[in-house]
Amino acid sequence: MKIGNIDLGEKPLLLAPMEDVTDLAFRHMAKEFGADLVYTEFVAADALIRDVAGSIRKMQVDETERPVAIQIYGRDVETMRQAAEIAATAKPDLIDINFGCPVKRVAGKGAGSGMLRTPELMLDITRAVVKAVNLPVTVKTRLGWDASSIIIETLAEALQDCGIAALTIHGRTRAQMYTGSADWAPIGRVKANNRIHIPIIGNGDITTAEEAAEAFDHYGVDAVMVGRASIGCPWIFSQMKHYLKHGCLPPPLPMQQAIEILKQLVKNNIAKLGETKGILHSRRHIAVSPIFKGIPNFRPTRIAMLRASTATELFDLMDGIDIG
Repeated sequence: MKIGNIDLGEKPLLLAPMEDVTDLAFRHMAKEFGADLVYTEFVAADALIRDVAGSIRKMQVDETERPVAIQIYGRDVETMRQAAEIAATAKPDLIDINFGCPVKRVAGKGAGSGMLRTPELMLDITRAVVKAVNLPVTVKTRLGWDASSIIIETLAEALQDCGIAALTIHGRTRAQMYTGSADWAPIGRVKANNRIHIPIIGNGDITTAEEAAEAFDHYGVDAVMVGRASIGCPWIFSQMKHYLKHGCLPPPLPMQQAIEILKQLVKNNIAKLGETKGILHSRRHIAVSPIFKGIPNFRPTRIAMLRASTATELFDLMDGIDIG
């Protein structure tokens, strides 16, 4: 599969952009375990124009993580055009436009999936961004605003006509947020549309290697994007890669190895942010990592890990876990 001239190989797996998750340290780790394309956290267009330091930091990319996409979001044409030009100076491999974020502070102001209520404005923004940069431009969006306005099949054609190089579709409406189940049937219909010639990337509820394989085989998508299932579990990409290649799951990752991977993620975050902020930034991964599920009487240890304020305290707790 290619996005522009970027060759991602056969049945590529993509790390979804996630706020407070897909920073440089986690993108590196996902890449190490087989993610074919990684995305930054989403960056607010108006913050880029105002040169807000935190937003500028989000755009930092490293040669070792390529190919990498910078994702931007906003709610008016000129701001998004300028933001795309600024993002391009960070030298990503592509620019992605977020028309899918459902959270109130974004969608409620008309950005993200809020654009599904104003599709003509969405198209105007897309055309402006495509014209502004000499990079492939992609879009990530949802099925529609709610169940009564599923517009993705006609919207996909219109977005393609704007010049985008690929389209990612999350199989939920904005009204669903992250509840219920993702509906992949409309994604499959978009892919089956003979008029669609750009890659279609499917997203939503891909939590296992088997589900990734089904997305390719049953719905025909060109790539699969993995989001929440990778939090605290970056090795999910290697498991999926093995299954796609061999048709069977690899041996389970030994818990001690998984713990060492999480410790390395914490160390990477500490190196970038300092000890206090690095530990705080790592807590989401520790809280949801599947390696701790099923351990008897584990709740006190989990609470202690999430309260740990130093690396020594946290690592001592992790090293003391009875792995059987």
